[in-house]
Amino acid sequence: MRVVAVDADGNVVMDVPLGHGVDPGLLVWDHGHLPVRPLDAARDGSGELIITLLVRPLDGEPRPMPAGRAQDAGLNLPKGLRPTVRQRAAGYAVVLSERGLLTTQYSDRTAVAGRWGMPGGGIDDHEQPAEAVLREVAEETSQLIILGELIKVQTSHWIGRSPHGRIEDFHAVRLIYRGTCPEPTDPVVVDRGGTTEAARWVSLKDWRSLAWTQNWFQVLGELLAEPA
Repeated sequence: MRVVAVDADGNVVMDVPLGHGVDPGLLVWDHGHLPVRPLDAARDGSGELIITLLVRPLDGEPRPMPAGRAQDAGLNLPKGLRPTVRQRAAGYAVVLSERGLLTTQYSDRTAVAGRWGMPGGGIDDHEQPAEAVLREVAEETSQLIILGELIKVQTSHWIGRSPHGRIEDFHAVRLIYRGTCPEPTDPVVVDRGGTTEAARWVSLKDWRSLAWTQNWFQVLGELLAEPA
């Protein structure tokens, strides 16, 4: 996985690998630039995932504080165990329709069972991010959507137990898109037995009433904020 930074004139000012646990925004800052917004995420001819960001030169902005590495609550690491190091890119969609916001509930195969988030999931090898999002939304909610722009690149780094039972040093890179659903129906989880337990539409005025994961509550608070 690589991060490419492009200035307002379209010049590539940075092209570097995204190291394990590294936040793309901090990576850009450390190369003398401030991220403005994501532009694209796509696999190149070799299959490597390239995340392209629009940037501008630093103008005295302080370096953001890194979030650090977290650990799943209640996880006891056996002495001497070395967690499997894993970096995974995933794509998600914030989907709106006349019925509100499309949401999914995590299953007991995750560390956040019962909590709510956005539909989406891991990008398969050589799968383009946009294709992965459309596939995941259909599998988790049975909704056919129109995918919009890439609006956020967000990362987390923690030690926890995977759905397969492995203890992993996990670096999640989340590509978050906007989406619309022209013909919403009652959501149905097609891919049963996975990390999604349920799906539903929630009205925009009531979205805060769901038990969100901390990460998704923060992200939605930014993306759904009403203009001043």
